[in-house]
Amino acid sequence: MASIFTKIINGEIPSYKIAENENFIAILDAFPLVEGHVLVVPKKEVDKIFHLDKETYLGLMDFSYEIAQAIEKAVPCLRVGVAVIGLEVPHVHVHLVPLNTMQDINFTNPKIQLSAEKMNEIAEAIKSNI
Repeated sequence: MASIFTKIINGEIPSYKIAENENFIAILDAFPLVEGHVLVVPKKEVDKIFHLDKETYLGLMDFSYEIAQAIEKAVPCLRVGVAVIGLEVPHVHVHLVPLNTMQDINFTNPKIQLSAEKMNEIAEAIKSNI
């Protein structure tokens, strides 16, 4: 069965797309910890990050680097944190989280809710810095 990320990649589920190439996609997290929380996902559906072939893993990190640079320019933050957890969706994904405090990347925190207008605004701000 296709993961939710595969369904997003295939256009079956809407998302706030930041960037995409032939191997990866970056989208705003639909359930963000903070404004500007982005997920970077390989199009190849693999459950665990260290089960990716080395070329895909390195490509994922390179694509994540480019997106993190854009986030840092678009979203007021001290830095962009990186987390790979993968327990909630069996498809590799990298969390890029704008950080101002250690609590900003605490995945036990309640998720914030943003309007579609705000999500579009954030997505456009990040995209404009790629």
